Amino acid sequence: MGEDSLSGLVSELKMAVPWGHIAAKAWGSQQSHPVLCLHGWLDNANSFDRLIPHLPKDFYYVAMDFGGHGLSSHYSPGLPYYQQNFVSEIRRVSAALKWSRFSILGHSFGGIVGGTFSCIFPEMVDKLILLDSTPFVLDSNEMENLLTYKRKGIEHTLQVEEAKEPSRVLSREEMLQRFLKNNSHVGEECGELLLQRGTTPVATGVVLNRDRRIAWPEHSFDFVSRELFVHSIKKLQAHVLLVKATQGYYDVRRVHDKDKECVFLIIDKLKSVLKERFQFVEVPGNHYVHMNQPHHVTGIISSFLQSRDSTPARL
Repeated sequence: MGEDSLSGLVSELKMAVPWGHIAAKAWGSQQSHPVLCLHGWLDNANSFDRLIPHLPKDFYYVAMDFGGHGLSSHYSPGLPYYQQNFVSEIRRVSAALKWSRFSILGHSFGGIVGGTFSCIFPEMVDKLILLDSTPFVLDSNEMENLLTYKRKGIEHTLQVEEAKEPSRVLSREEMLQRFLKNNSHVGEECGELLLQRGTTPVATGVVLNRDRRIAWPEHSFDFVSRELFVHSIKKLQAHVLLVKATQGYYDVRRVHDKDKECVFLIIDKLKSVLKERFQFVEVPGNHYVHMNQPHHVTGIISSFLQSRDSTPARL
């Protein structure tokens, strides 16, 4: 498919929520079947700019900015950024767009939020695509740390609120270099793309848009037990495609990244529970393969979206 197949149809959306608005960008026709695209931790809707133009034209792709990210409003003072809040944002967006059934394409944290939503509202999601992601995070490596994360999350929020420091102004180049240093899997071109939506120009440079209360994913993630994970995926009505990058991440906390047991356990359980409704594909690339080398994943995602078997087989 040509690179410009959908690029001329991009529009910006703003959906009202009690604390302000959720921003999104859309490709394609509203009359087509909807696909909600969910970005990773600290990223924004531009995460999908290099992927969606290559996907089938007969879908309506909406990439939202989670609250406190990109062009979406920050949460009200005192309100924390917990995973459940992000899950409820999907329900708010689908209600605003009057969607009763749609597909989800989620990268990293977006896949975890989208996966959780798909188990809580199973009748609403026909297809779930996970890009270097899993539908939940297991607690296997984290049991000792879970209470510490909750404590640190609260303390960090209070510190940011108390400090009331103005957003730091940096030159565009300095902002990019800091961003690339903190995101080793993002190339320079993709880093610039994410910062386009993730920063606001001011007189002397740029400032980050994201809410500084959002700092570490482990403060917001809901880690679940194996039992809760298996119980939850049994609720799924969606067909699930999990695309794993060979050089991608295997754990929320990078200190455990060499331990691949959790991811393989999740894949094994998805296979045994969903059977023919689950597909697992490995592709060469790192955690941002959908941005760095979109051609590695476009064919797989396109085939999955266009496949007709969107309802579970009845025995």
